[in-house]
Amino acid sequence: MSACSPSRVVCRGIGVDELVFGVPNFRIINAAFAYPRPEGSRFNDGDRGAWYCAFELATAMAEIIFHKTVEYQEIDRFYDSVCYQALLADFSGQFHELRDAGHGGTFVACLDPSSYLVSQQLAAQLLDAGSLGIVYPSVRRAGGSNLACFRPALVGNLRRGAAYRLTWSGSPQPVVEPISAGA
Repeated sequence: MSACSPSRVVCRGIGVDELVFGVPNFRIINAAFAYPRPEGSRFNDGDRGAWYCAFELATAMAEIIFHKTVEYQEIDRFYDSVCYQALLADFSGQFHELRDAGHGGTFVACLDPSSYLVSQQLAAQLLDAGSLGIVYPSVRRAGGSNLACFRPALVGNLRRGAAYRLTWSGSPQPVVEPISAGA
């Protein structure tokens, strides 16, 4: 038996009262939180998603390419072509800062390139304490910065950016082609 009213819970980790409505692209925003990967991601578990973004396009592309390439490694097939639409958003708030962790700081274990165990534990603690999210150094691109936003209402002014085609032709490194300049 659940302590939550079924009409108030979208999925196990997020309630309908946290989601956004009546703003452009609200379904995209809500989906990031309501439909997490079953195993979770760096700063969320399989019960509740987060909005992940990068401060730089090159970092966003490095993150996407890494994760998509891992999928292809698992099936030992590097032949595919996929399109990605960049989404731009504005954020305002106080986020926990982990960018110093990459230089031997307290939270360096949260940036393990092959395990999300410690980072998911930290995120759960911060979320329970009311955190808005975490700014952290990209593990996939040196010098890049990422944000994991924990609250749907903080994803503001969501709009389309440029679109890209990533094509794998037998190699783990795809060819990246712009297919639109964005809005």
